[in-house]
Amino acid sequence: MGLYLILLGVQGAGKGVQAAWIQQHYGIPHVSTGDLFRAMRTREDELAQRIQAIMASGQLISDEITNEVVRDRLSQPDAAGGAILDGFPRNEVQAAWLDDYLASKGEAVNAVLLMEIDLYVAFKRAYGRIASEDGARIYNLYYQNENIDWRLEEHPEGAWPPRVSGCERDTGMSLVRRPDDASADVVIRRIDTYLETSMPLVNWYRGRGLLRSVDAEQSIEDVSAAIQAVIETNRS
Repeated sequence: MGLYLILLGVQGAGKGVQAAWIQQHYGIPHVSTGDLFRAMRTREDELAQRIQAIMASGQLISDEITNEVVRDRLSQPDAAGGAILDGFPRNEVQAAWLDDYLASKGEAVNAVLLMEIDLYVAFKRAYGRIASEDGARIYNLYYQNENIDWRLEEHPEGAWPPRVSGCERDTGMSLVRRPDDASADVVIRRIDTYLETSMPLVNWYRGRGLLRSVDAEQSIEDVSAAIQAVIETNRS
């Protein structure tokens, strides 16, 4: 039997870090639907062309097409032993399809990991995130800031938000910040979207006995240990 996990959690809960740990520890791929759709822009097969046309027209990607993209990814050799699903399913229709698809292969979702975190902490983790210029190291203005020097530079015309200017102390490398992380409004809207779309799914999986809560405010190592305990308890 394979190992199929679903990661749920607001941005800032550390899903990406823990998905990388699970991938390394258990040898199953991290399947992010956001990454899959971005990859479709450079593919030339029939499925990718259909999705490119939908995105170019400004239409929403349907559940049916989304399911087809996930089926395509899960059919790849590296996913033969399972996968970590991130950003999918997004609703009960997709969740029901996933159950049916896995059942057709004699498989099932082992656990749904709900990365629980206070929403204010989640906001600070996202809003404070900043990286070295080469993207190799991630810091946070509020939490992980021992090796960086930074300041806010006001725009000469008062435009908002002010720019974060700074560098790493040991390398002198400049710090860069994602534009969407720099906007408090954008971060809040992402949190609101998560609450609106994910809570029905949380209740759906809780009702099926698959939901497992993980305290995502612990250290990275403690979160990984908690996830490992859940996985080992729920492996088929």
